[in-house]
Amino acid sequence: MNDLFGKPANKAAETPPAPKRTKSTAPEAPRLDEYSAKDIEVLEGLEPVRRRPGMYIGGTDDAALHHLAAEILDNAMDEAVAGHASFIDVTLEPDNWLTIRDNGRGMPVDPHPKFKNLSAVEVILTTLHSGGKFGGKAYATSGGLHGVGSSVVNALSEVLEVEVARDRALWKQSYARGKPTSKLVNAGSVHNRRGTTIRFKPDPEIFGTLTFQPARLYRLCRSKAYLFRGVEIRWVCAASLLRDKDETPAEAVLHFPGGLRDSLEADIGQSPRVLPIPWAGEANLPPASNGEATGRVEWAVAWLEEGEGFLHSYCNTVPTPQGGTHEAGFRAALVKGLRAWGEHRGNRRAAQVTAEDLMAPLAAKLSVFIREPQFQGQTKEKLTTPEATRLVETALRDRFDHFLAGDPASADNLLAFVIERAEERLRRKELKDTPRKSATRRLRLPGKLADCTRENAGETEIFLVEGDSAGGSAKQARNRETQAVLPLRGKILNVASASADKLRQNQELKDLIEALGCGVGERFDRAKLRYGRVIIMTDADVDGAHIASLLMTFFYRELPELVRHGHVHLAQPPLYRLTQGAKSVYAMDDADRERKLKREFKANAKVEVSRFKGLGEMPPMQLKETTMDPARRTLLKVVAPADDRAATNTLVESLMGRRPELRFQFIQDRARTVEEVDV
Repeated sequence: MNDLFGKPANKAAETPPAPKRTKSTAPEAPRLDEYSAKDIEVLEGLEPVRRRPGMYIGGTDDAALHHLAAEILDNAMDEAVAGHASFIDVTLEPDNWLTIRDNGRGMPVDPHPKFKNLSAVEVILTTLHSGGKFGGKAYATSGGLHGVGSSVVNALSEVLEVEVARDRALWKQSYARGKPTSKLVNAGSVHNRRGTTIRFKPDPEIFGTLTFQPARLYRLCRSKAYLFRGVEIRWVCAASLLRDKDETPAEAVLHFPGGLRDSLEADIGQSPRVLPIPWAGEANLPPASNGEATGRVEWAVAWLEEGEGFLHSYCNTVPTPQGGTHEAGFRAALVKGLRAWGEHRGNRRAAQVTAEDLMAPLAAKLSVFIREPQFQGQTKEKLTTPEATRLVETALRDRFDHFLAGDPASADNLLAFVIERAEERLRRKELKDTPRKSATRRLRLPGKLADCTRENAGETEIFLVEGDSAGGSAKQARNRETQAVLPLRGKILNVASASADKLRQNQELKDLIEALGCGVGERFDRAKLRYGRVIIMTDADVDGAHIASLLMTFFYRELPELVRHGHVHLAQPPLYRLTQGAKSVYAMDDADRERKLKREFKANAKVEVSRFKGLGEMPPMQLKETTMDPARRTLLKVVAPADDRAATNTLVESLMGRRPELRFQFIQDRARTVEEVDV
């Protein structure tokens, strides 16, 4: 009987025969739970460096490769800073060979007292944590302090050759991947030569096909020369290694007597600055409690009018891109010093200045030399020496105070510049701009705005006029293609004395900001400005002048970039129309009226003199002819001198600020010079 699948029913329970077992020849997998003394590896000599290069130089990438060059160059710089070397030769050759030579004391070549069968040169190049920078006797300050730099370079080089010229004798030795391939031998006597020469080729087993980049090495050499003005670095690069568009020279002598000042000037070039001359200098750090010297500090500082600043710091000529305690002391000295200057000048707004306000536009170089510095890691990217903060702050604070007191005008200008940034920061925090519109939603424009049709912002302009009456005349007189008109209701808010809440709630200012399209505060973007010129067009009387002053104050305080880049203008409408028959002449004020009566008309002629009560009373054709036609009108550009920011701020605060006594004083001081008063 068969089952449903056609198989015999009595065989359904049968199982297939078991496969025959054969002896396997594959090795058994190790058991993970086995762990004994035989599993413990002891890496000797320089083997740990080759097994884990990232632990010593941060990886095996391009930055790590160039870190090898920095280690050897730092050793040569330590000799120069200690006063024993005056020049360093750096030569890049084909096939990735780099040679660094100094004219310092030269590595010791005598037998090491602990390793009597090894010379001191071999100990330095083959033993981790060996060197002359631990006790402070050979070097007062140094960039190398762990005693691993030279040995790490040796371990990660396919070949390394060392020459030591010392005591009129030349000594040579060669290595391969950290192991000596020859003895240290005396190669004969030499005259007029001393120092250490290291020539090495990084190991392709570690770095693959990576090669030294001439531009990067040249920048490294140049920065070292800037950091210590007493050294001359002589750069040579094989011509075959330079690219056509590479500006790196084949040969150069790098020596900068100006030190960090020269470096800063080279970096910022012709960028506009708050102060025309950088603040630069050097000073000894405060001595220790026992009277011993602790080091010195050098700095160069400038504040940029535009763009982002930078702070490049160094310790014992080693770059510290992640900053550290020396930068903290530098920052504290500047902020406290500027606040104190503001207090001394009676400027209460200086108390709101923070490090962010002062440091963001700052371009600076800071270099410290201290004994036994503490870094974060072997790559030394951050200084962690705790006392460096106090030492740098103390050394710089007095000198910054003297710098400010020595040039009060420049100090006031700097204070005003930083206070502007502080107030802008506070406005960003307090003043909420109109929410951003969705990309799919059409831009909402104020209902009273009569926009122009041309889309190219550089060819358009907007007229800000007082009231609907003037707005009606301006809309009829304008060129609809290039000229827009926005009527404003009466006198706008005085932003110099208004609170942040009032600024947020003022509809006239909201309409104006929406019409311009460029935003305010942190959302300001000059590229989004919808018009090339913003023209304030008010009546030629006292009220009109007051409205124009309020609008200029708004632009200066809330949209200063529009003023600085020349976007804001004042229209000059006439006050009088002089008519005789078919001849009409316009006069701007009383003095202009008298001049034109004498110059344009015959004596004793009967001239009709009419005074415009306001722009709204002018016929559109006359408004166009005198004030809006680009071919015949007169515009005044509103400017704020960048080199006298303090004086401008003082003037705005006196005339438009919250303290009426300042306005009263301003009037009293100038009352005797006023000839006519329009009441």
